[in-house]
Amino acid sequence: MEILLISDIHANFPALEAVINHFNDRSFEAVLNCGDSVVYAPFPNETLHWLADNNVISILGNTDRKLIKLLKGRSFKKPRKKEKRIMYTWTSTELDARSKKYILSLKKSRQLSLDGHSIGLFHGSPADPDEFLFPDTSPARFAQLAATSPAEIIITGHSHTPYHIKRDGCHFINPGSIGRMFDSNPAASCAVLTLNGSIIHTAFFRIPWEIQRTTEALRNNNMPQIYQLMYQMGKKLN
Repeated sequence: MEILLISDIHANFPALEAVINHFNDRSFEAVLNCGDSVVYAPFPNETLHWLADNNVISILGNTDRKLIKLLKGRSFKKPRKKEKRIMYTWTSTELDARSKKYILSLKKSRQLSLDGHSIGLFHGSPADPDEFLFPDTSPARFAQLAATSPAEIIITGHSHTPYHIKRDGCHFINPGSIGRMFDSNPAASCAVLTLNGSIIHTAFFRIPWEIQRTTEALRNNNMPQIYQLMYQMGKKLN
């Protein structure tokens, strides 16, 4: 069984489309998405429509949760930076009715059973949706999370950093970010999880995409210039 793992699209549909096209000749049992599907790139409706049309199993990320506050007429204290708040406000007004319904239907986490394996889908960690987990996070922390989670496989996003770490019989997997990588390589990051009996294997991919489509759309919508640079450089600039 092959499962496509994606996360942190951030409304960057050209990057998502490149991933879709890369795997055009492969059939996946499921597509799992760890959240932050919108905000920071200018294609929220295209992104959410594709997730809905393809029955992707998605959860909410921190940007999605903040956006929902705006959709419900509430406000938020963070982020405080003007250029970030502009992106949230623009997205909240840009979403069509179908996209609003979809994102409002999502949960913070999901528990699944695939091919006899228990899988937990989280944005940050099983303990905290805003926790950052990295390959160099302490083994003790991974052990704590493994001890408190019923899932054999824990899939997360949020840190935009791909890894597969096994700790105390629990597999921790992050596919990286499709739409907003921070390692100076703009290429979209994703992973394919293969389940074959007791074997659990993850293959990671970095896939180039049409950066100019996103930067031109940002410019045409009068969005802060820092985001054009961010996508061109593949770095977190704010």
